[in-house]
Amino acid sequence: MSNWTDHTARARTWFESLRDRICAEFEAIEREAGSDARFAYTPWNREHEGETVENGGGGVQGLMKGRVFEKVGVNVSTVQGEFSKEFAGTINGASADAPGFTATGISLVAHMANPHVPAVHMNTRFLTTSKAWFGGGGDLNPPIPYEEDTVEFHAEYKAACDRHDPEYYPRFKKWADDYFWIPHRKVHRGVGGIFYDHLECADDAAFEANFAFTRDVGEAFINVFPRLVRRRMGMDFTPAEKLTQLEYRGRYAEFNLVWDRGTLFGLKTGGNIDAILMSLPPEAVWS
Repeated sequence: MSNWTDHTARARTWFESLRDRICAEFEAIEREAGSDARFAYTPWNREHEGETVENGGGGVQGLMKGRVFEKVGVNVSTVQGEFSKEFAGTINGASADAPGFTATGISLVAHMANPHVPAVHMNTRFLTTSKAWFGGGGDLNPPIPYEEDTVEFHAEYKAACDRHDPEYYPRFKKWADDYFWIPHRKVHRGVGGIFYDHLECADDAAFEANFAFTRDVGEAFINVFPRLVRRRMGMDFTPAEKLTQLEYRGRYAEFNLVWDRGTLFGLKTGGNIDAILMSLPPEAVWS
């Protein structure tokens, strides 16, 4: 690849622009519900053992708590440095002898006030080590599943995948089904979506193709999820349905704390703790 720095900057600009559009749409939904909730943005710098890493980069945590979105975080970050020797061997293209990396991405998790509205997760990212690649995806996490919503969510991502490769959707859907599985519960975290990683950019042409696909993944999310929110956010719900939601959130928290690779990556690379753990729900129960 000719210039990873320039490519990282282009990816970062896209992730930040996607963040701005998503946050504006979510705030618009809050206005429609009669709420004046808005995102609060907190910048952070990469740290190691409590000290800021010089030239280590950082990010911005965006957080909103409203009437529709009980808690939603939309984070962007761009960090660089070296992995620990022990962790480097687990990352594509890194090793104890070559631990350097850059990473830029957007990560979103929304926990909804109404249990009929599905929770959701989405992220896309671009990383470089001795290799360079894109990863990401989106998955729907309804406490009370509706087949109509599941079909519509998957159809949007299938259309995005099919514009690039007819093999992408079945491959990445299966990857999501396999990844978002809670082994100790023997259940899936939600109703799936797509998940992909290591779309490698060996040259500029590969970068452009994979970057275009990653942008379409982001567009698919902003096209479909707000529609699902507006469809369900005015529905009445019972205390029993709210309890179902809180119990489901417990499963969600278990996955993110025990099995999620993104949580581990953030903790191992000096990320902001609050931004990393923004994926946890505001309230959950274990029966």
